Amino acid sequence: MKVKKAIIPAAGLGTRFLPATKAMPKEMLPIVDTPTIQYIVEEAIESGIEDIIIVTGKGKRAIEDHFDHAFELEDNLHKKGKMDQLEKVKQSSAVDIHYIRQKEPLGLGHAVWCARKFIGDEPFAVLLGDDIVRSKTPCLKQMMDQFEETEASVIGVKQVPKEHTDRYGIIAPKTREGRRYEVEHFVEKPGVDEAPSNLAIIGRYIFTPAIMQFLENQETGRGGEVQLTDAIERLNRSEPVYGYEFEGDRYDVGDKLGFIETTLALAMEREDMRKEVLQMMKDMVQKDFPLMK
Repeated sequence: MKVKKAIIPAAGLGTRFLPATKAMPKEMLPIVDTPTIQYIVEEAIESGIEDIIIVTGKGKRAIEDHFDHAFELEDNLHKKGKMDQLEKVKQSSAVDIHYIRQKEPLGLGHAVWCARKFIGDEPFAVLLGDDIVRSKTPCLKQMMDQFEETEASVIGVKQVPKEHTDRYGIIAPKTREGRRYEVEHFVEKPGVDEAPSNLAIIGRYIFTPAIMQFLENQETGRGGEVQLTDAIERLNRSEPVYGYEFEGDRYDVGDKLGFIETTLALAMEREDMRKEVLQMMKDMVQKDFPLMK
């Protein structure tokens, strides 16, 4: 069975980016000129996903507005002959997106479970908005190909520095075939000395519908939240769950430094900005900042 549906959890409060996120969803913070969540939606579409549901919370109306038609704006751009900008505005409303609210902030696992009726009895993808992946073959498409081979859940992983393993869910690999790992067990944010590997779970998942049964009965874990990694660990005891070390560059937009790095990297991808951005960075390195004295 092919994966046709995807869940994008977007109910978090974005406290790391306050005060910017007091009135704006963190998913709408722009990387250059494109909201972070649009990169995630575009990856899903380019991978062949047909239906997307975004799990939102309070104060997230701007996300729905962004992916809706903006008739007055489109008409204004058309009249002024700004066709390039018009095309960009229309692009964000070209896909049919569904929405559901997570009424309580009970964690990522609970956010995924909120979409259970939308998923039904089908395999599905989950894409987290904090991770942007740039690759020739979309990251999610790589994982969907793995699912078609294994007919089992596939978790996207990347190697991280050993000292950062306490920030992620970590896999304990059992066997390896190319980039695919059979997993012994999964651990949510282990201490640096307790991590079974440096292969971290990175924001992309393909699940069989069985995961919903475990999420429904999953007790709260670390941080008093329903942890998705804990449910994956339980799923792995009843059916295989693989880790897949996807190809591509992963950028973490979940913290301020990662957000700045991502902005610079994606600006450098653009022919109309690359030269100026390079010069700007060189000038910044040499600049004397009086407030640092």
